[in-house]
Amino acid sequence: MRLPPPLFRAAHYLYRAKWRLLRPITTGVRVMVLNGDQVLLIRHTYQRGWFMPGGGLKRNETLEEAARRELREETGLTVDRLDVAGVFTNVFEGKTDHVVLFRTETDAQPVPDSPEVAECRWFPISALPEGLGRGSRQRIIELARPGAPVVAGRW
Repeated sequence: MRLPPPLFRAAHYLYRAKWRLLRPITTGVRVMVLNGDQVLLIRHTYQRGWFMPGGGLKRNETLEEAARRELREETGLTVDRLDVAGVFTNVFEGKTDHVVLFRTETDAQPVPDSPEVAECRWFPISALPEGLGRGSRQRIIELARPGAPVVAGRW
């Protein structure tokens, strides 16, 4: 069953209110998908801005399984290899979110088939879009180059 974008937005705002109230500790994944000097970013139907594909873990799911699932759900892409690029802590909206960032490369074209995703586009790393969060922008600049070391820190 597919929910229309207004219901996704309402659910997202209720979830954010829960974070402020309960202050949870969460774990999530993001996937930096590279194609040469470009990075793949998505825009959701329920919030503003551009993001690397990703999301939260489901029960009994490994970090890599979550990254592959989120990548497939949000972009239609499957990849052979995922490398850990970093582990970060993001304290935003009352929650403490641990984010494991994976890096992969592909020249396949994304075909998003999710009511959550409004748009999916390649952007040159040298011309990242407005609306990309400061932490995501910094991670892309730091970790997109081949051979970049695995890092840990704040998102």
